This record gives sequence, structure tokens and C-alpha cells, in this order.
Amino acid sequence: MKRGRPGPSARGSAERALVSVDSAPADSDVGRIRETGESGAQTRPEEQQNSRLWHITLNVSGPQTPLPEVRRGLEQLAHDHPFLLTSRYATDHAEIRYWEEARDLHDAAAIALRLWGEHRATAGLPPWETVGLAVIDRATYHQRLAEGYGPPPAVPVGVHPF
Repeated sequence: MKRGRPGPSARGSAERALVSVDSAPADSDVGRIRETGESGAQTRPEEQQNSRLWHITLNVSGPQTPLPEVRRGLEQLAHDHPFLLTSRYATDHAEIRYWEEARDLHDAAAIALRLWGEHRATAGLPPWETVGLAVIDRATYHQRLAEGYGPPPAVPVGVHPF
């Protein structure tokens, strides 16, 4: 039995086929949420185990915006994105630092580059653009701190003016 829309098949394929569904989850996976990637495919638990932590520093800049509006937007962003460590801000720029879990640097950078744009409307963020991005793995972050250079620890945690 062929399932799909009547008429010619899309994308020049000769026939549409049903996609198989994963078998029942193992007991250890019951209740576990599987994340969905850009392609719409769910990641398997073993793929999630290969993810690493990345320290992100995102710099944004744009037209002058009143400080209370910037602060309110960054506080809402911190509420919406609970892994934010610290945000520093001024009337025309801000720096956001946080940890991101991703498979590799490319994925971590892609997620970080989308952060401001995806939360702009919901958090009430200024119409600024990303002007800087630093992504380093956890081991490198801690090594740099131990050697006395690199980004200082994100203390105090929260949203603060420069």
C-alpha cells in the first residue's frame, strides 16, 4: 500500500515510502526527552552522551537604548535561558556569558549565534546585532584560568552594568 498525496510524487522520487519508527525505548530511556535537531530528526541518547560543555561569550551592539530597557530584556533572557552565567550591559552594547552543551564547536557556535535573534522579541531585547563570539571548551576555559589568563570567572552571577 502506498501512502501519500494523490498525484505525482514530490521531488522527482518514484515512490513515497513510510519511515520506520524506533523500537520501544529501553527502560533507562523511559521519560527521557529527546532533542530535535535542525533537520527535525531526534537525537538518540547515545548521541547526547557525546556532547560537551562549551563556554560562550557573546557580544552584541547597536543603537543607544535606555539602560532600564536593556536590563529588563537581559533579565528576561536569563529567565528564558537558565544557563546564562552573567550579562554586562551599557546603553549600546552587552556581553553575555554562559555554558552551552553541544556535540562540537560548530554546533555550540551556531546555537550561540542564534541566541540573541531568537529571543529578541520574547525577551524584549534591543535590536542589536552580534559583533563578537568566543567559544572554548571546558578544559581550555579552566586551563586558561589556572594559568592566569583568559576570561575571568563570571562573578558575580547575574545581570550587571559595565
